Amino acid sequence: MSNSCPLNFMKVDSNISRFSALLVALLVISYLFTSNLYILLFLLIDFVLKLFISPQNSPIMMLAKLLKSTFNIKSKYVDGGAKKLAGYFGLFFIVLLIITHFFDLWSLSLSIAIIFLFCSLLDLFFDYCIGCKIYFIIKKIYPEFMNDL
Repeated sequence: MSNSCPLNFMKVDSNISRFSALLVALLVISYLFTSNLYILLFLLIDFVLKLFISPQNSPIMMLAKLLKSTFNIKSKYVDGGAKKLAGYFGLFFIVLLIITHFFDLWSLSLSIAIIFLFCSLLDLFFDYCIGCKIYFIIKKIYPEFMNDL
């Protein structure tokens, strides 16, 4: 099974995803410098909108589309299921950051943020999505994984 085949027959533009990764990384870095909980809450709302309501309503997605069109970058489509699973991982990281913020666990929060940034920056600079790789492994083991999403 190739990483480029449409495993859930839904495709998304990888370049929009990469701009989104840039914006998320900038917001996480902003949180690390300011410890402003509202940045994490904004990210939480954005990811919930993107994953559970409509990606078109996500402010980060709207800005990513605007950046892509501004720089006149061609579309590059990839499997949507893989990017959706990566989004769930991102949501998980954001929830962990919020929890560690409330319990004032700065070193744990910093560790989580570094892992989250590492994943986002890999996608941004090298078009390498760790969540997507995990998705393809799971799909080989459980072919019906995420078919109904």
